Order: sequence, then structure tokens, then C-alpha cells
Amino acid sequence: MGTPDFAVAPLRSLVEGGYNVVAVVTMPDKPIGRGMKMQSSPVKQYAVEAGLPVLQPEKLKDEAFIEALRSYNADLQIVVAFRMLPEIVWAMPPMGTFNLHASLLPQYRGAAPIHWAVINGEKETGVTTFLLKHEIDTGNILLQERIEIAPDETTGSVHDRLMQLGATLVPRTVDLLVSGDYQAIPQEQLTTSELNPAPKLFKENTQIDWNRPSKKIYNFIRGLSPYPAAWTTLEVNSANGKSEQLAVKIFEVALREGKAPAGTVVTDGKHSLKVATSDGFVEIRRLQVPGKRQMSADEYLRGFQQTPSFTIVL
Repeated sequence: MGTPDFAVAPLRSLVEGGYNVVAVVTMPDKPIGRGMKMQSSPVKQYAVEAGLPVLQPEKLKDEAFIEALRSYNADLQIVVAFRMLPEIVWAMPPMGTFNLHASLLPQYRGAAPIHWAVINGEKETGVTTFLLKHEIDTGNILLQERIEIAPDETTGSVHDRLMQLGATLVPRTVDLLVSGDYQAIPQEQLTTSELNPAPKLFKENTQIDWNRPSKKIYNFIRGLSPYPAAWTTLEVNSANGKSEQLAVKIFEVALREGKAPAGTVVTDGKHSLKVATSDGFVEIRRLQVPGKRQMSADEYLRGFQQTPSFTIVL
């Protein structure tokens, strides 16, 4: 049971490893892009290529879906980046249901564990398999694997490494459960410090607060890169007197020294675009303005005939 690319790698490992995958459950097709063409999830695309039956329920408690799922007589269900399951689904197979989560549980329970680990400047993260129960991401732990997070790494690169790690951990977890020789560890036994949550990302909690220290802003931007991207409102005041406010996505920055009121924008009009923080500056390296592709700061500045003045709207 899964939807995005992160779930494809473990599924592929199971199929290519000779495990008997009897069916795949994923989200319904949905319209994408300007043309609103119907598009299947990455998991469905792979499942169809592999010749696997696919179930796409709108509602997970739908009787027709429950009957179809039960008809496969699965011994075990595996969940990777899917929806919260009702008990009638996760309790169905005799060996239960386990989930692959992209954090070192019990830390970073929630929808965006990779993003928040990077945002918070963690030096390590990992993947965890655990048995499902009522409360989300709280079940007893089966296996964990760790990786280090480099200080300049983005969520994109951490995601890709964890995806490959998860692809090896899922078959190992299946083997462990089949052997019957295991002891699932309650998460309470691993709780040694305050727990950091990993809530879903929205426009409201991805806006940059320039009143924060430079290092916090740096981690915030790399933690949201490449998706959904940290953003700020930039007011562009042209030489001809025109002014417009743009919601600008920022993907890459560098730390710089200096002092100015938070949100002050300093530019040489050619290459450099810096924004003041509470204790210095961050230099914007890559950004995207509405309706344009992602570009470097100097590409953006070269697009003006005369250098405008910039203001951050706090």
C-alpha cells in the first residue's frame, strides 16, 4: 500500500526478490497540470508494468474494497507513504500490517519526517519498520537503519538515500516476520528526549521568518528544498516607479556576515542578492518567481534592464 516514488523502491525490491506480492493498493488517478490529464500514482505505474493487480479505493472503509482486499488472502500487508488505515484493513491479515516510516521513531511521527529532520538541523535520521496500531506512527518497532545528514544536504538528497535504504529494510522486515523469531520493541522504551513532530507542510508553515538567526533560516530552506520550497514575499520596485509583490520560492542560500534590520535586501544588481536576518545575511543562490522556471540569482538579476530595489514583506 503506497503512492509516491518513495514507495516504489520497496515494492520493486519485493517483486524482484521473488516475494509473492498478490496486489497493490494506491490512491485513485487524479487530474494533473494545465491540461488536467488523469495521472496514475508512481506506485500504480510500476504495479501495472509488473503485472500486479491494483486496487484504488476512494474510501478505505468501502465494502467493495474490503471484500476485494480480503479475497487476496494476504498473510501480510505493507504500508509505505500511504493513508491512515482503518482497523478493519490493518488488522485483516494473520501476520498483521507493518509500515515503513522515514525517521528514527519515535522521533518525527507525522506526514513530513524527512523535511522536519533537516529543518531542525539533525545530524542523523533513518528509516523504521513498525507494526500498525490505532495511533498513527506509534506501533512497536521491528527494525531501524540510520544515516548521517551532511550539514549542507537538502531534503531531496536525504529522501533519495532513505528511499534506497527503505528498499532493503522492507524485505528484511518481511523475512523477520516470516521467521517468527523477533521481538517488537514498544516505542516508549526508545523515548529518551522530547519528541519532535513532523506535521504536514502547508503554505503557512513554509514561509521564511527573516527575524530568525541565519543558521535556522539556512536549515529551513534546505529542509524544504526541492519540494515544497520555502517562500517569501518580495516587493520589486522598478526604476519606472512600478511596484509588484511576488511570492518567491527559495531553494538554495549561503551564509554571509553583516548587519542590517531583518528582511533588508542588499544587491549589486548583477550577481548578489542578500537578505538580512537577526544575526547576519543569507545570500540567495537559487529561486523561482511565479510563472518562471527555477533559476540562479544572477540569472534573475540579468532579467532587469535597470536594477530595481527590493523589499521583503515581513
